[in-house]
Formats: sequence, C-alpha cells, structure tokens
Amino acid sequence: MTPPHFASPGGIVALEIPLPDPVVVYARLAHLPRPFLLDGGAADAARARYSYVGAAPHAWVECADGVVTVDGRPAGADALDTLGALLKAGRARLGDAPVPDGLPPFRGGAVGFLGYELGGQLETLPAPRAEGIGLPDMAVGFYDRIVAIDHAAGRAWVLSSRWAEAEEWRDLLATPRPAVTAGEGPWLAAPGWRAGWSRADHEAAVARTVDYIAAGDIYQANITQRFLGTLALGVAPLDLYVRLRTRAAAPFSALLDLGPKGGEARAVVSVSPERFLAVDAEGRVETRPIKGTRPRDADPVRDAALAAELLASAKDRAENLMIVDLMRNDLSRVAVVGSVTVPTLCGLESYRTVHHLVSVVMARLAPGLGAIDLLRATFPGGSITGAPKIRAMEIIHELEPARRGPYCGSVLWMGWDGAMDSSIIIRTLAMAAGQVVVQAGGGIVADSDPAAEYEESLVKARALLTALDPAMAWPPPGVMAGPEPGSEAA
Repeated sequence: MTPPHFASPGGIVALEIPLPDPVVVYARLAHLPRPFLLDGGAADAARARYSYVGAAPHAWVECADGVVTVDGRPAGADALDTLGALLKAGRARLGDAPVPDGLPPFRGGAVGFLGYELGGQLETLPAPRAEGIGLPDMAVGFYDRIVAIDHAAGRAWVLSSRWAEAEEWRDLLATPRPAVTAGEGPWLAAPGWRAGWSRADHEAAVARTVDYIAAGDIYQANITQRFLGTLALGVAPLDLYVRLRTRAAAPFSALLDLGPKGGEARAVVSVSPERFLAVDAEGRVETRPIKGTRPRDADPVRDAALAAELLASAKDRAENLMIVDLMRNDLSRVAVVGSVTVPTLCGLESYRTVHHLVSVVMARLAPGLGAIDLLRATFPGGSITGAPKIRAMEIIHELEPARRGPYCGSVLWMGWDGAMDSSIIIRTLAMAAGQVVVQAGGGIVADSDPAAEYEESLVKARALLTALDPAMAWPPPGVMAGPEPGSEAA
C-alpha cells in the first residue's frame, strides 16, 4: 500500500528551541487538525523524561467495526498490517539518513491509540457490545513534524524532514504565550456522573468471576465499571486535560484529539501510570504491569502504613505474579529464546493519589520481528484482561454491559526506526458525542471480596470523577444508585 501525502526523501531536520511548557506548545498547535500531546513533563519519574507534541498528520488511520480506513478511504481489514505498511514506507522515505546526536527517542512516526476491542482482530472473541459512546477501535496519525522535549536535559527541538516546516513551527513557538489553565468549570452538565451499573451489579459480577475461578476456568479476570457524564457546553479536550493534569499527573499522561465527528469533539485524555510495552530500535523490550493498589494519605505515617500493607499483601502479590507469568508467556512468542527476564517483581511505585505494585519484564525481539509483531503477540495487555487471557476476555464480555472503547487499550508512539513506547489506558477520560466516560476496575482472584473490589475501583476512579465534579460527595452515594439509562445493566 502506498501511503498518501508523505514528504519527499531526506533526513531529519532538528531545530533547537528554548525549553517550552508542553501544554503551551499543544495550545499553540491546537488549531491544526488532530493535535496530540504525550506529556512526560506532567510527572516526576524516570519514565517521564520526554514530551512530544504534534499536529496535522500526513495520514490518519481508523478502525471501526472491523473496517480500516486511511484518510477516510477503505484500506483493508487488518489494522496492524495497515500501520506496519505505513511505518515501512516512512522508513524507506528516510532511508539511512543520519540522525543528529542527543535527540529524544521518538523523532516522528505514528501516534494514537488502540482500543480494547481491537483485540477481536487478533484473537477469536465474541462480537463487541453495541453500547458505547462511538469512538473507533483504533485511531492513529502519522506525523512527520513534531516538537520533542527532553525534560532531564532541559532541551527541546522542532523535528521534521523539511526545513521550511521546521522553521515555520520554530517561529510560531517563539511568540510568547501565557500558561494554559482549565478555567473554573462547570465541566459536566447536571446531574453529573451516572453509574454504568449499581454497586449490587458490580459486586455480583465480581462474585460470578470468583465462581469461574473456583470452577477452574481462569486464575484471574479484570472486572471494571464505568461512569458517564454529559459535558457542559463549550468544554474542549484541552480543558479536560489541564484539569486532570493538575490533580493526577502520571508518567504516561496524554491528550489525543481525534478530530470532530457529527460536530462533536472526540478525544482521549489520559493520566496513566502504566507502561504497556517499550521497544528500542535494537529490539530490546520492556513491559511494566501494575497489579495492587492502595490510596495515598496526607498523614505521612498512615501513608507509609498503606504502602507497607500493599507490599505485604499476599492477594495483591498473587495478582501481580499471575500477570507477570502471562506477560512472560506473551513475550516468549516473539522473543529470542532465553531472553525473557524479570528484573523487578512487585516493586512499589507511588503516585499523587495511589500506591501501586509494579513488576518489570524484559526481553529481546527475535531477528526479523518488530513492534507490530510485538503488539500482535501481546495486545491487549494482561494486566487489564486476566489469565488465561482469552477465557478471561470471554468472561469480561459476558459480565460487563458495555464495550470498553479506548479504556484498557493503549496510547502509543511508533517511530520510523522501529522503536515504540506505549501505555495501558487507565485513569482516562474518553470524550465523544458530547459525553465523557471514566472507567475503573481491578483484578479478581480466588479470594477477592466483592465489596473490597468495588471500593478499590472507586479509589482508582476518584481523582477523575472529582476533577470534573468537585462538589461530588465522597463516598458518592447518589452516583452509585443505579445504571445509566438505556444500559444493558438496567
């Protein structure tokens, strides 16, 4: 397949610019089609070193209901094959042109998201639920011009394959602009958040999952719930992102503007702490599954006690170990034999609102394989499906009343050189058709308590729910009263 609208052959132009605020850069480019922000500047963490901002992709790929389009034109049925063909064409265009030293690892390529239901293209699974807010199963742009920021080095560049385009953005960004704020709201129209199902329904789904585990169907499954709100008039994706960023920043914070449909904005606004997969140009792979959560506490003594409780929790460690084993198995499908290792098992990572148990699994891709092969072997991630993965996904489909959409999928960048980094889409707002959705859940194992699992899902959702509804009571008795109108849980 020949990709449309790619630039002429040549190397990478890198024009260094004064260190900017990535949110201000995004605001400068937001008038252009389909801007994105991958915001490593939103969190103080080793994996939050880089930020990338771009707009006006040369090609735009979507997959919805099994149909793949490139710039609105049908392009076959296999979404990952389409991405791979466009990436291959981009690599051929750049050839062996030298790359300036010291640049961030992403220097142009694909940016977007893979939704949870895209897994149906990779495995034999039940047809997705009809209920949702209308976002595609995949949306990815190919960007030849980006702004790349290295927060650790205090340096930033406009990168492009064309001098004129790089100079245009350099001059645009040189104009002073004030900091971007989220305003005063309101962000949601009355009555605020509506629950996708009642507490009783959620606890019944957890109990049913425990029954499946007792029967030997699975070892673990991730069961989630969602909350739906109507956006107040005039709320833009950047408003939601800035509001969320100030309350729950994380290493894989991201804002993807998918472009409007039917006159309504579509966007994914994420503050995910979880890496899904990273692979460098030499084929070295890392995944960092999260299983195990406790809330943070303003009292340092209580906060330390919660962290210690999480580290000592046999249940949480068992959840984490099962997903580590699943990821080791998935990676082994595409890795050099003997290269899969676990340098960290059940390590503690702490964020603004929660403590997590995080493990690290590493591998090296087999010769001739790349990022597309890695995704095909591992997507969606085991930490948000369960083990064994396919049976767990079948149970999720049976018990959850609506499609997950972007949630539990992945935000990712894929470079022309074969490198990739990606997150698991958790702690995320999905925006379409004037609606906004928050989802949260947890891994269910043999000794899971339905009431405790329900409370854990609220811990994970709290920062997002209260960010858009600051007056919301907590715990929120009203929002849990019943299912949203028209849902299959009714």
